[in-house]
Amino acid sequence: MEPLTESDIRASFVNCTKGEAKRLNVPGDLAERPWDDLDFLGWRDPSAPQRAYLVAPVAGRLVGVALRLATPGVGATRRSMCSLCLTTHRGDGVSLMTARKAGRSGQQGNSVGVYICADLACPLYLRGKKDAGPGSRIHESLPLEDLIDRTLGKVTAFLGRVVE
Repeated sequence: MEPLTESDIRASFVNCTKGEAKRLNVPGDLAERPWDDLDFLGWRDPSAPQRAYLVAPVAGRLVGVALRLATPGVGATRRSMCSLCLTTHRGDGVSLMTARKAGRSGQQGNSVGVYICADLACPLYLRGKKDAGPGSRIHESLPLEDLIDRTLGKVTAFLGRVVE
């Protein structure tokens, strides 16, 4: 992924107002992000733990969405699998994140959800740059490029459901 600027990120949001996009907390460490290892940028809001954001290139343009994390439930000892990168985590390592749909549909309260790694570090798990512990990655015979393409396809499909 190409490095992004704060203005690129703020301009990409499709499911919030320009005022909301202007007020959201953009990561302060954009210059230090491992851009070569990222297929999308995802982060949690440090001032609002139930908020997260995802920005990805889709069809030649950036698409950003504001997400809400579901309230964690019981079952902290079970494993859950991320729908995007297929990494499994114990406890609250995977969270249901919902995005208000863009446009009139979102204004009417419609949203879509997906189970995602709670830290939104899917690209780093795929590349082995981050470890979720023993048994977190299923051994697959696919080359890394195919794993990345599959994950990006899932990200693109999710973002498509937000903007449809």
